[in-house]
Amino acid sequence: MKNIPRIFAGNDVVTGAHVPATADVAHYLMRVMRRHDCIVFGGGREFMATLSDDGKFLVVGAQTSHDDPSGNVVLYFAPIKRVDDLINMATQMGVAAFQPVITERTTAHHTNWKRMEKIATEAAEQSNRNSVPVILPEVKFADLDLSHMVFADERAAYGKQIPAAAKTDKILVGPEGGFSDAEFAALDAAGAIGISLGKTILRAELAAAIAVGRITE
Repeated sequence: MKNIPRIFAGNDVVTGAHVPATADVAHYLMRVMRRHDCIVFGGGREFMATLSDDGKFLVVGAQTSHDDPSGNVVLYFAPIKRVDDLINMATQMGVAAFQPVITERTTAHHTNWKRMEKIATEAAEQSNRNSVPVILPEVKFADLDLSHMVFADERAAYGKQIPAAAKTDKILVGPEGGFSDAEFAALDAAGAIGISLGKTILRAELAAAIAVGRITE
């Protein structure tokens, strides 16, 4: 259903529902796209819908056969300055949830939760997903369960031989300054699997997207 606008309508959307349409949604459909029909999605499902004549509601129709292409991966990440790009790219890659992690070298300590949710919603609408990833409350690195964790290991850029990829639902990406020696020691002691993202040092937001791709390909 190419080129039909897609709108997130909440995880409880069902056929027959009248979902309140925000002024932005009504303006986008009527003034920008110049149409009343659209697709609404949420909770892993997708439905045909129509904007009411008064522009106040999205009237939900039949469910489509489109399966949600997103997976079950949780991206554990240290908040960074360019977090918008990280959320955008990882959402497009199919991440199910984001877990902010405060590491020793985390420098961005003021997370704008509402903005992160907005970016994730917009990215989901644009990437043919049927769900919007959950953004979880931040935790400290010391409180993480590192078992069965895969992490982006920047030591590969300095000659360490590590796997190119591994299968898991948990991927951890460090901050712009990388993991500390103590954090590397904790990861190694817990049996976490470091994966290589190549021989160059990447921006944290790009590293996150590539890491997700490596474990889901």
